[in-house]
Amino acid sequence: MAGDSSKNRLGRGLAALIGEMDQPPVAEQPAVQSDNTVAIEQIRANPNNPRRAFAEDELRDLANSIREHGIVQPILVRPAKGDGQHQFEIIAGERRWRAAQLAELHSIPIIIREVADKQALEIAIIENVQRSDLNPIEEAAGYQQLIDEHQYTQADLAQVIGKSRSHVTNTMRLLKLPESVCGMVTDGIISAGHARALITAPNPEELARLIAKDGLSVRQIEAMMQEDQAPKKAASKGKPAVEKDADTIALEKTLSDLLGMKVGLMFKTNGTGEVKIQYRSLEQLDDICRRLQH
Repeated sequence: MAGDSSKNRLGRGLAALIGEMDQPPVAEQPAVQSDNTVAIEQIRANPNNPRRAFAEDELRDLANSIREHGIVQPILVRPAKGDGQHQFEIIAGERRWRAAQLAELHSIPIIIREVADKQALEIAIIENVQRSDLNPIEEAAGYQQLIDEHQYTQADLAQVIGKSRSHVTNTMRLLKLPESVCGMVTDGIISAGHARALITAPNPEELARLIAKDGLSVRQIEAMMQEDQAPKKAASKGKPAVEKDADTIALEKTLSDLLGMKVGLMFKTNGTGEVKIQYRSLEQLDDICRRLQH
């Protein structure tokens, strides 16, 4: 039932953004025929499409289906700006457009919408998430692009795509991994669950290679990381606790009261130090990130 509810929210979000699919195009274009088809060479891909990977075997299968049955669902486009070669830019449906080229179609059905860059990116992400077409790294990069270019918060994203805020947070955390590990997630060599377990690892690339080689589970990786940290914890327990002066304790309390989370301060003799903020939930982590970004 929870899955059905999520799908319903996604469906409503997509419908709200692009309108009812049976509405007429917003403006008649010279290259569009009366049956709302357009020459395929008049269409270009969206450079901001969050989906980057298109499996060749899947495209070939879809091309074979298109040869047999045609394109059942029109491609959503918008007028291309600043481009004398192409008349339309794809909002949603790049996979169908690519397969139609393989099938050697001369024209394809379209629906035209006048939308801004922000809405076009929203629609592209929602459609791909709804169809499970994005790999986790592409999904995270799409979320980050909305935040960087259109000032979204993680709470905004969660509402738009119909996912929980913790899902958005955990997905975006994958971008902290080294590029080589992100590539392994994109290629399906390791799962998103494996990748999340590696985010706090001191040696994520080494562990990722170990997962690929030995087929280790997420729990096995987490257990290995806990074992690696155990000697460090034991060693720290053997050190005498450093007493903090009254001013440090007072400052810690002030910061803790302001944030609503436990804050610890550690000063070093050379004038540097550390600030540690302890959070108890992903919501609190979201709050910290939002405050730092502002």
